[in-house]
Amino acid sequence: MSESSPRVVATDLDGTIVRSDGTISTRTARALGRVERAGAMLVMVTGRPPRWMTEIAAAAGHRGVAICANGAVVYDLHTETVVRVQEIAPEVLAEAVGRLRGIAPELRFAVEYPTGFVFEASYGLGRWDAEALGGRPVEGAELVSRGGTKLLAFHPDAGTDPDSLAEKAEKAVGDLVNVTHSSGHALLEMSAPGVTKASALATLCGEHGIVPDDVVAFGDMPNDLPMLTWAGTSYGVANAHPLVLAAVTHTTSRNDDDGVAEVLERLFP
Repeated sequence: MSESSPRVVATDLDGTIVRSDGTISTRTARALGRVERAGAMLVMVTGRPPRWMTEIAAAAGHRGVAICANGAVVYDLHTETVVRVQEIAPEVLAEAVGRLRGIAPELRFAVEYPTGFVFEASYGLGRWDAEALGGRPVEGAELVSRGGTKLLAFHPDAGTDPDSLAEKAEKAVGDLVNVTHSSGHALLEMSAPGVTKASALATLCGEHGIVPDDVVAFGDMPNDLPMLTWAGTSYGVANAHPLVLAAVTHTTSRNDDDGVAEVLERLFP
């Protein structure tokens, strides 16, 4: 792929095009608009669930497709409807939770669905209000009574290193679920086996006859790594995790300095 002619632009949201204050700048919104006007496909690839896409869809002018929940949900931003879902089976959720409690009893769990989520009463305690974020508290076996798009495990100790926790979890449940993380908190995000940002993006591109060399991708955290290494051209924003900066083919400015817009303005003049 020549850098001037990508057929697909795939970008993470938080920490990549979303600024530290939770907004997308006017400059970045305009740059995203250039992609579809040029006839290319815009794909927003995020760990967010669909219900957290409303403001993003509006800021982007309801352009493109979103891959949500780290690849488990495909969401049409034009119509704000769910297109495809890949869930973790209830019995797998139960086994994963059991194993993770065995290696780290302090972990608190939640399960995401395409709409809403359920959580243990202690989940996020002291950090965020899970119920205000659209969740419903449950007890006991109800947590894993139905399939979910993402299993979340939160360690309440602020001193817990996310990278170390993810490595420990991978050894314990890597045969059951795909383990990753995307924030500075010790919050693990797990999807069904083989479900990643890259797998969903590859499927979507394949349906349109698009190969990795036709794709430019942007990201900042470990959950972006599968996508960034799959795409023919990849960019890490300057504020990205060290693993991301080591893996990408290019770097650009920080999310707060419109790093993705800088590149898109060059690709789609």
